[in-house]
Amino acid sequence: MMDKIELKVMAISRSVTQSLNYAVVLGELNGPRRLPVIIGSTEAQAIAIAIEGMSGPRPMTHDLFKNTLETLRTDLREIIISDIKEGIFYARLVLDRDGEIIEVDSRTSDALALATRFDCPIYTYELILQNAGIVLEGEGEEEDLQMQDVSEGPAGQHKDNLSSYTVGELTTMLEDVLNEENYERAAEIRDEINQRKAS
Repeated sequence: MMDKIELKVMAISRSVTQSLNYAVVLGELNGPRRLPVIIGSTEAQAIAIAIEGMSGPRPMTHDLFKNTLETLRTDLREIIISDIKEGIFYARLVLDRDGEIIEVDSRTSDALALATRFDCPIYTYELILQNAGIVLEGEGEEEDLQMQDVSEGPAGQHKDNLSSYTVGELTTMLEDVLNEENYERAAEIRDEINQRKAS
Protein backbone atom coordinates (compact mmCIF):
# COMPACT_ATOMS: atom_id res chain seq x y z
CA MET A 1 0.00 0.00 0.00
CA MET A 2 1.28 3.46 -0.90
CA ASP A 3 2.12 5.94 1.84
CA LYS A 4 -0.35 8.78 2.19
CA ILE A 5 0.82 12.39 2.27
CA GLU A 6 -1.32 14.87 4.16
CA LEU A 7 -2.33 18.12 2.47
CA LYS A 8 -4.08 21.27 3.62
CA VAL A 9 -6.01 23.95 1.77
CA MET A 10 -3.61 26.86 1.25
CA ALA A 11 -5.57 29.19 -1.01
CA ILE A 12 -8.44 29.58 -3.43
CA SER A 13 -7.86 31.87 -6.39
CA ARG A 14 -9.98 32.93 -9.33
CA SER A 15 -8.97 31.45 -12.67
CA VAL A 16 -7.41 34.02 -14.96
CA THR A 17 -8.28 32.19 -18.18
CA GLN A 18 -11.63 30.60 -17.24
CA SER A 19 -14.00 33.05 -15.60
CA LEU A 20 -16.22 30.35 -14.05
CA ASN A 21 -13.38 28.30 -12.57
CA TYR A 22 -11.13 28.59 -9.54
CA ALA A 23 -7.89 26.96 -8.45
CA VAL A 24 -7.81 25.50 -4.98
CA VAL A 25 -4.19 25.14 -3.88
CA LEU A 26 -3.38 22.24 -1.59
CA GLY A 27 -0.06 22.31 0.24
CA GLU A 28 2.00 19.42 1.53
CA LEU A 29 1.69 19.55 5.32
CA ASN A 30 5.42 19.26 6.00
CA GLY A 31 6.96 20.21 2.68
CA PRO A 32 7.21 22.76 -0.12
CA ARG A 33 5.04 21.03 -2.72
CA ARG A 34 1.70 22.41 -3.87
CA LEU A 35 -1.10 20.67 -5.72
CA PRO A 36 -3.34 23.07 -7.69
CA VAL A 37 -6.79 21.66 -8.47
CA ILE A 38 -9.16 23.45 -10.86
CA ILE A 39 -12.74 23.51 -9.55
CA GLY A 40 -16.03 25.19 -10.38
CA SER A 41 -17.32 28.36 -8.76
CA THR A 42 -20.04 26.57 -6.76
CA GLU A 43 -17.54 24.23 -5.11
CA ALA A 44 -15.06 27.08 -4.55
CA GLN A 45 -17.80 29.03 -2.77
CA ALA A 46 -18.71 25.95 -0.70
CA ILE A 47 -15.08 25.48 0.39
CA ALA A 48 -14.59 29.19 1.18
CA ILE A 49 -17.80 29.34 3.23
CA ALA A 50 -16.72 26.33 5.30
CA ILE A 51 -13.20 27.69 5.86
CA GLU A 52 -14.60 31.06 6.97
CA GLY A 53 -17.10 29.34 9.28
CA MET A 54 -20.04 31.05 7.63
CA SER A 55 -23.50 29.58 7.26
CA GLY A 56 -26.55 30.58 5.27
CA PRO A 57 -30.20 30.56 6.31
CA ARG A 58 -30.67 27.16 4.62
CA PRO A 59 -28.17 24.31 4.20
CA MET A 60 -26.16 24.17 0.98
CA THR A 61 -25.74 20.82 -0.80
CA HIS A 62 -22.52 19.92 1.04
CA ASP A 63 -24.06 20.94 4.37
CA LEU A 64 -27.03 18.70 3.61
CA PHE A 65 -24.70 15.79 2.83
CA LYS A 66 -22.83 16.37 6.11
CA ASN A 67 -26.10 16.57 8.07
CA THR A 68 -27.33 13.36 6.42
CA LEU A 69 -24.15 11.45 7.26
CA GLU A 70 -24.26 12.68 10.86
CA THR A 71 -27.94 11.71 11.17
CA LEU A 72 -27.00 8.23 9.94
CA ARG A 73 -24.15 8.17 12.50
CA THR A 74 -21.52 8.02 9.78
CA ASP A 75 -18.27 9.97 10.06
CA LEU A 76 -16.06 11.21 7.24
CA ARG A 77 -12.65 10.08 8.46
CA GLU A 78 -10.56 11.38 5.55
CA ILE A 79 -10.52 12.09 1.86
CA ILE A 80 -7.88 10.75 -0.51
CA ILE A 81 -6.98 12.29 -3.85
CA SER A 82 -6.23 8.90 -5.28
CA ASP A 83 -5.52 9.34 -8.98
CA ILE A 84 -5.07 11.74 -11.87
CA LYS A 85 -5.98 10.83 -15.44
CA GLU A 86 -5.69 13.25 -18.36
CA GLY A 87 -5.47 16.19 -15.95
CA ILE A 88 -8.56 15.17 -13.95
CA PHE A 89 -8.13 14.34 -10.26
CA TYR A 90 -10.07 11.48 -8.68
CA ALA A 91 -10.92 11.28 -4.99
CA ARG A 92 -12.41 8.89 -2.45
CA LEU A 93 -14.36 9.59 0.71
CA VAL A 94 -13.38 7.28 3.57
CA LEU A 95 -16.43 6.87 5.81
CA ASP A 96 -16.73 5.18 9.20
CA ARG A 97 -20.12 3.75 10.15
CA ASP A 98 -19.99 1.98 13.51
CA GLY A 99 -16.44 0.79 12.84
CA GLU A 100 -17.16 -0.32 9.27
CA ILE A 101 -14.94 1.52 6.76
CA ILE A 102 -16.70 2.44 3.52
CA GLU A 103 -15.00 4.12 0.55
CA VAL A 104 -17.05 6.20 -1.89
CA ASP A 105 -15.91 7.63 -5.23
CA SER A 106 -16.19 11.43 -5.38
CA ARG A 107 -15.32 14.43 -7.47
CA THR A 108 -12.28 16.03 -5.88
CA SER A 109 -14.05 19.39 -5.55
CA ASP A 110 -16.93 17.82 -3.61
CA ALA A 111 -14.53 15.81 -1.46
CA LEU A 112 -12.66 19.01 -0.54
CA ALA A 113 -15.91 20.82 0.28
CA LEU A 114 -16.87 17.96 2.61
CA ALA A 115 -13.40 17.73 4.18
CA THR A 116 -13.59 21.40 5.16
CA ARG A 117 -16.98 20.80 6.80
CA PHE A 118 -15.95 17.67 8.70
CA ASP A 119 -12.50 19.12 9.47
CA CYS A 120 -11.02 15.81 8.37
CA PRO A 121 -7.58 15.15 6.86
CA ILE A 122 -6.93 15.45 3.13
CA TYR A 123 -4.44 12.95 1.69
CA THR A 124 -2.82 12.07 -1.60
CA TYR A 125 -0.05 9.72 -2.71
CA GLU A 126 3.58 10.46 -3.56
CA LEU A 127 3.04 9.50 -7.20
CA ILE A 128 0.27 12.11 -7.54
CA LEU A 129 2.51 14.84 -6.10
CA GLN A 130 5.38 13.78 -8.35
CA ASN A 131 3.21 13.93 -11.47
CA ALA A 132 0.98 16.91 -10.71
CA GLY A 133 2.60 18.78 -7.84
CA ILE A 134 4.59 21.98 -8.02
CA VAL A 135 7.62 22.63 -5.84
CA LEU A 136 7.89 26.11 -4.38
CA GLU A 137 11.54 26.92 -3.93
CA GLY A 138 12.73 30.01 -2.10
CA GLU A 139 9.37 31.21 -0.82
CA GLY A 140 9.63 34.75 0.41
CA GLU A 141 12.49 35.69 -1.90
CA GLU A 142 12.18 38.89 -3.90
CA GLU A 143 10.69 38.43 -7.32
CA ASP A 144 12.93 38.84 -10.35
CA LEU A 145 12.39 42.40 -11.58
CA GLN A 146 12.86 41.27 -15.19
CA MET A 147 10.14 38.66 -14.90
CA GLN A 148 8.36 38.07 -18.18
CA ASP A 149 4.62 38.78 -18.31
CA VAL A 150 3.29 35.28 -18.87
CA SER A 151 -0.10 36.54 -19.98
CA GLU A 152 1.53 37.97 -23.11
CA GLY A 153 4.32 35.49 -23.77
CA PRO A 154 7.32 36.34 -25.94
CA ALA A 155 6.53 38.75 -28.76
CA GLY A 156 2.95 39.12 -27.52
CA GLN A 157 1.90 35.53 -28.25
CA HIS A 158 -1.43 34.42 -26.85
CA LYS A 159 -1.12 33.08 -23.31
CA ASP A 160 -2.83 29.76 -24.08
CA ASN A 161 -0.49 28.87 -26.96
CA LEU A 162 1.90 26.86 -24.77
CA SER A 163 2.81 24.50 -27.62
CA SER A 164 5.02 27.19 -29.19
CA TYR A 165 7.40 27.25 -26.18
CA THR A 166 10.34 24.94 -25.55
CA VAL A 167 10.42 22.86 -22.36
CA GLY A 168 13.15 25.17 -21.04
CA GLU A 169 10.98 28.24 -21.65
CA LEU A 170 8.00 26.51 -20.05
CA THR A 171 10.09 25.66 -16.98
CA THR A 172 11.13 29.31 -16.64
CA MET A 173 7.52 30.42 -17.08
CA LEU A 174 6.45 27.91 -14.42
CA GLU A 175 8.91 29.38 -11.92
CA ASP A 176 7.71 32.90 -12.72
CA VAL A 177 4.00 32.18 -12.29
CA LEU A 178 4.72 30.32 -9.04
CA ASN A 179 6.50 33.41 -7.73
CA GLU A 180 3.37 35.37 -8.66
CA GLU A 181 1.25 32.70 -6.91
CA ASN A 182 -0.75 32.23 -10.12
CA TYR A 183 -1.41 28.55 -9.40
CA GLU A 184 -4.07 28.08 -12.06
CA ARG A 185 -1.65 29.15 -14.80
CA ALA A 186 1.07 27.05 -13.18
CA ALA A 187 -1.17 23.99 -13.44
CA GLU A 188 -1.65 24.61 -17.17
CA ILE A 189 2.10 24.95 -17.75
CA ARG A 190 2.84 21.89 -15.60
CA ASP A 191 0.36 19.83 -17.62
CA GLU A 192 1.98 20.94 -20.89
CA ILE A 193 5.44 19.96 -19.60
CA ASN A 194 4.18 16.58 -18.35
CA GLN A 195 2.41 15.91 -21.65
CA ARG A 196 5.64 16.48 -23.56
CA LYS A 197 7.67 14.31 -21.20
CA ALA A 198 5.16 11.49 -21.65
CA SER A 199 5.35 11.59 -25.46
